Amino acid sequence: MATDLAIEKNRGTSGISRGLVLLLAVACGTSVANLYYAQPLLHTISVAFHSGSGTTGLIVTGSQVGYLIGLALLVPLGDLVARKRLVPAVLGVTFVGLVLSACAGGVAELILVALLVGLGSVAAQMLVPLAASLANDESLAGLVAGLAGWRTVYWVAAVLVLLLAIVLGCQLPDEPFRPKATYGGLLASVLRLFGTSRTLRQRGLYAALSFGAFSVFWTTMAFVLAGPPFRYDETVIGLFGLVGAAGAICANVSGRIADHGMTRRLTLLYALLLLASFGLLYLGRNSLTWMIVGIVVLDLGAQGLHVTNQHVIYGLAPTARSRVNAAYMVCYFVGGALGSAIAGVVYGQWHWAGVCALGAAIGAMAIVSAALFTPGERARAGEAATSPPFSH
Repeated sequence: MATDLAIEKNRGTSGISRGLVLLLAVACGTSVANLYYAQPLLHTISVAFHSGSGTTGLIVTGSQVGYLIGLALLVPLGDLVARKRLVPAVLGVTFVGLVLSACAGGVAELILVALLVGLGSVAAQMLVPLAASLANDESLAGLVAGLAGWRTVYWVAAVLVLLLAIVLGCQLPDEPFRPKATYGGLLASVLRLFGTSRTLRQRGLYAALSFGAFSVFWTTMAFVLAGPPFRYDETVIGLFGLVGAAGAICANVSGRIADHGMTRRLTLLYALLLLASFGLLYLGRNSLTWMIVGIVVLDLGAQGLHVTNQHVIYGLAPTARSRVNAAYMVCYFVGGALGSAIAGVVYGQWHWAGVCALGAAIGAMAIVSAALFTPGERARAGEAATSPPFSH
């Protein structure tokens, strides 16, 4: 989620220091990484507990469902409670979940505590709107697991989260103004926001499709790379996350292009990349070169679409960015949770060909949606200007 902060840097950071930007970027990355530590470890975990790909893949789904619950119920509190107190408390939940993950005795336990890890990982989505209001790791998991075992990944992550919670509690700025509202009223306003903003609903659809496609690949890639012809261990599999980091370059590029009123074209371009990536990944079933190219294209499409979406939604209701972000990210993780859950089953039945067909179908849906439903830039600007104010 460091890419999210890059969007806000494009809007200007006169009210936020470079040091705080760096701290927030590290905090977002560390927090969200907790959702993905399991992905390169899935094959190792399935062997350790003698479970199939469909069952083991539910560990990722569990963390995404927990994240989804946190997005719906905790993130809106960022508009009500000072994040200097709220974020460290939420990270404490993540710490507990990671410790329980390290001690889990079976896949069922890992799935259950993954819900807790996901719930606490929404701290990242509390920090992104904070950066906006102030402004005028998969590779690690595989490497650590290869050196010290998969449980060590969760112990290391727990220590990092605990340290991060302490640092943020000391360094986050005070927010003197906090609106007066009930928790129920706050959640109701999120639904009202989503119901009255066509643009938010459309961008939520693109978010669900892009993260769904992304999750289809990353939930199953460990099984593919551990089998023939690759036969990689978790150390090498984890390093494939570094290949996907190429998608991060979309952050500044997408933000700058979107500033010139080209979000509709960008949306269609990134949707096309999603579809194309799964054709390349299918070729990669026997070729490392095509596998790497496919990963890069997939990440460019998914990250680029996500950044473009956020550029659009953050301009809809500047006084309610936590709630806008909550509504958008709920859609995002609904898509991701469904993608990871279905992908594990599809891989078990139809192997890599089925996974690539599933991902391509999602990419095709994104293209159709972008071509038919994305409003012109003038229409979107008019909606933002005429939308009724959202009460606190």
